[in-house]
Amino acid sequence: MNRKLSRRHFTLGALSLTGMGHAYAQSSASSAPQSAKPTSRTICFVGGYTKHGPPGGAGNGEGIAVFEMSRENGSLTPITTFTDIASPSFITLSKDHRFLYALSEISDFNKDGDGSVTAFAVDRSTGSLKKLNVVSSGGAVPAHLSIHHSGRYVLVANYMGGCVAVLPIRSDGSLGEATDVIHNTGPRQPERASDNPEGNFAVSDHSGSHPHMIHSDPSGRFVLADDAGLDRVYVWTLDLTTGTLKPAKKPYYDMLPGSAPRHFEFDRTGKILYNLCEQDSKVIVSTFNPSVGSITNLQSVSTVTSHFRGSTLAAEILISASGKFVYASNRLGDSLAVFKIADDGTLTLEDEVWMHADYGRAMMFDPSGEYLFCANQRSDAVTSFKVDKANGRLSFTENFTAVGSPTTFAFMNTEV
Repeated sequence: MNRKLSRRHFTLGALSLTGMGHAYAQSSASSAPQSAKPTSRTICFVGGYTKHGPPGGAGNGEGIAVFEMSRENGSLTPITTFTDIASPSFITLSKDHRFLYALSEISDFNKDGDGSVTAFAVDRSTGSLKKLNVVSSGGAVPAHLSIHHSGRYVLVANYMGGCVAVLPIRSDGSLGEATDVIHNTGPRQPERASDNPEGNFAVSDHSGSHPHMIHSDPSGRFVLADDAGLDRVYVWTLDLTTGTLKPAKKPYYDMLPGSAPRHFEFDRTGKILYNLCEQDSKVIVSTFNPSVGSITNLQSVSTVTSHFRGSTLAAEILISASGKFVYASNRLGDSLAVFKIADDGTLTLEDEVWMHADYGRAMMFDPSGEYLFCANQRSDAVTSFKVDKANGRLSFTENFTAVGSPTTFAFMNTEV
């Protein structure tokens, strides 16, 4: 259900629409205004943890909050909240923005102790959501989902379930039951990496397999998954007819023991892979061969500056639309790292920015790339930064948006 926010909590100001003046035709008789041209709006969806969450992970959120973003200053104005969903800690939009898919990071969806994935139809003129259906995620406590390059399947990483799943997308946007579920196995890894920042007491769960992200490469030939528990990057091909995963020639790549690979990004060529490791707060830069799916490491670079001391856990990684800069968020250290990309794909840390809040997790650019948003889970707030596209630097907008336990974003421009 969509719950309208009451006036006692928020006041929704008049929308400032650009490009809408009156055009007057001069004549000796009269001058009559022409019809104003409508403009699109930028909609921001924010998900996070609700009271119904993973074991020990309940949060203050109410569901999927929907906002309108000001293109003038990056502020968010509340529109509504879809409350009929448990802990939508990761969401994603289809390429055409017709559908939104949200996981529920829970372990009690069914008798098997799985999480779930909900499919929504999106009203592209307003951003409102209509639930289509809910299916099992294929394992407990899912942490990430994505839409395969083909647009035919949703891929899910089940963190506590130690598995990844493939869910078929039906013609109406709803989801079918899993066509494949793959369980990862491997030797137990240490809780901390050997190249930890000095004074880092934070640990990552290495009790078993914990897939934290799954996504296809830009060509769609391969599917990669970061397993933060086994310290591996898995590589498969996806049979588009059967919806099943087949290991690549080399099925996985070992990362530094204890480093906990969490999220990754490809550059626009699909030949450079940036992998963010949670526990030691490092970005591993690698070449990726899109013909065979092989990975060769080039560089390891810290997401915190050399003067940093203390506990931190890296969370999210992004590449600017220009392809010139990489951004990474650090929880506990509460900082955003800004890297410049060299011609060979390697990184140089250019700046470290305070989040102005606590435990920043997900980051995302708005569709224009003018603003970078950060979901600060423990502060129950979203903060935004103005992006200097020339040098990649971030400037705090001084805009705070109240959202309970936020962890994820999706943006779209409405249709006129």
